[in-house]
Amino acid sequence: MTSFDPRPVFILAVAAGLLSITTMAAQAGGQNPPPPAPAGRVVRPIPAPADVAAPPADAQKTKSGLASKVLTPGTGSDHPGAADVVTVDYTGWSAKGVMFDSSFTRAKASAFPLNRVIKGFSEAIQLMVVGEKRRAWMPEELAYKDRPDKPQGMLVFDIELVSFTADPTAAPSDVAKAPADALKTKSGLAYKVLRAGTGAVHPKSSSKVTVHYTGWTTDGKMFDSSVSSGQPVTFPLGNVIPGWTEGVQLMVEGEKTRFWIPQKIAYDGQAGSPAGMLVFDIELVSIQK
Repeated sequence: MTSFDPRPVFILAVAAGLLSITTMAAQAGGQNPPPPAPAGRVVRPIPAPADVAAPPADAQKTKSGLASKVLTPGTGSDHPGAADVVTVDYTGWSAKGVMFDSSFTRAKASAFPLNRVIKGFSEAIQLMVVGEKRRAWMPEELAYKDRPDKPQGMLVFDIELVSFTADPTAAPSDVAKAPADALKTKSGLAYKVLRAGTGAVHPKSSSKVTVHYTGWTTDGKMFDSSVSSGQPVTFPLGNVIPGWTEGVQLMVEGEKTRFWIPQKIAYDGQAGSPAGMLVFDIELVSIQK
């Protein structure tokens, strides 16, 4: 979480999670090892491909020196942008064929913003579409050059792009005021469902919820986002600003809604907090109780 927290009473220490591909190397060096993989996930070292030592002649090359080859064509048509948040499965090897990290040894695919990873990883994924699997050979200049605590030399990754979402820092076009088709409550809260949910139960003010969110001021400046960190947050719904408590109770699991929260049910002049009406995109991931 960044400095502006929609939970003025409840302060939650959120684990950083996988914010950077640099985490891969730390795990390889014995620091912060991943938890034991659940049943059905790969826990043994995944064998390196036969062409791990050098890209084959049919690999595509970019001006930066990145080489890559499509292993499985994708089903999508759009490519992620440089600041988009992607969800990927991947395995990484050194040029000697030593695996140093793999999402397959953990419980799920990894999600992170593309502008917070090594250059070669970001560049390779921007070449991809959803559903595609690609092998990338990243020269040291695009990986961990001059960082002796990280994997050295050329690195090779097999990457599958599971999904991606637009740059969470980009403010929506209606950030300045609620559109005419937004619904409004007696408190002045305005909201619009962006994606219908799959659940049927609404949380209560006493519920603990897990959400992804991004918040902007009405001039379009993003002041906080769990999406940009790649980690959803969990907290008691009764310990947040009133506009959040009211708004999230209108939602069901899987739903994504945009809220325009007037100052009086936001921070109401609280020093050090964003002033005026605030706009939040909130996705209700789950309800704990």
